[in-house]
Amino acid sequence: MAKVLRCRDLGTNCPKEIRAENEEELMKLAAEHAEKDHGISASSIPPSMLGLVKAAIKDE
Repeated sequence: MAKVLRCRDLGTNCPKEIRAENEEELMKLAAEHAEKDHGISASSIPPSMLGLVKAAIKDE
């Protein structure tokens, strides 16, 4: 089942929706989006934020 992450579900005013076939690919795409569009380096994302991101992933 495909997965979706809506950036606004993380408390941002960002309309981006990221879709992927699995959580691993979705997390990779989310990290790329965070860096490109929000200026957040993937290596600087704290574990607590990663937990929030994973909790916001929904089945599509």
